[in-house]
Amino acid sequence: MAVTACQGLGFIVSLIGIAGIIAATCMDQWSTQDLYNNPVTAVFNYQGLWRSCVRESSGFTECRGYFTLLGLPAMLQAVRALMIVGIVLGAIGLLVSIFALKCIRIGSMEDSAKANMTLTSGIMFIISGLCAIAGVSVFANMLVTNFWMSTANMYTGMGGMVQTVQTRYTFGSALFVGWVAGGLTLIGGVMMCIACRGLVPEETTYKAVSYHASGHNVGYKPGGFKASTGFGPNSKNKKIYDGGARTEDEVQSHPSKYDYV
Repeated sequence: MAVTACQGLGFIVSLIGIAGIIAATCMDQWSTQDLYNNPVTAVFNYQGLWRSCVRESSGFTECRGYFTLLGLPAMLQAVRALMIVGIVLGAIGLLVSIFALKCIRIGSMEDSAKANMTLTSGIMFIISGLCAIAGVSVFANMLVTNFWMSTANMYTGMGGMVQTVQTRYTFGSALFVGWVAGGLTLIGGVMMCIACRGLVPEETTYKAVSYHASGHNVGYKPGGFKASTGFGPNSKNKKIYDGGARTEDEVQSHPSKYDYV
């Protein structure tokens, strides 16, 4: 029961974490404009992994996607790759973990196969969570560097010019969502790996003991003499229902007078 609960809880936590990673990847608030020096502004800028947006004081918001790949910073491309890898591994881990749940029976699948599938999904969840945490941390480090340099690189435009403005950007809400989601996915993967140990069938070793069924004519030789159970037709030790006839052993132990002739 504890193994099933641990496995189910790990699956649910990982599912929430993967959903959070997908949401964080699609969000636009990875970096927001710092309003510390300019609290009153008519334009508010924020950027994400896929586009940058501008919100005016009237409430109108305009977003523009990054229509270039080679013109993007290498760190941004690395963050994209880490988040995508985390999503792909998490999706595959969810698919595997569904079939690995102990409460679901598929054909004649053994517990050892479910244990291997649970361990595989747990490892995938751990790698997915680490990828998400690493991607968010790399982007946060890039923001900190640009913040203290008081510059922000604007992406290459159609004219091939790079514009630099004195606009500071700080952490957006997507970073915190990504950190929490990566941590939940990591915890879920660890729980799945722990549940794997309880699904492995225990190998019990028994000592080999030879057993022979008791028979009617089982003879033993203690001290060189032969004895029988006395229930068979070839009994020689007892004079039971023999009609007064002596056995061969009695003849040898009590010789008659005719033996000396």
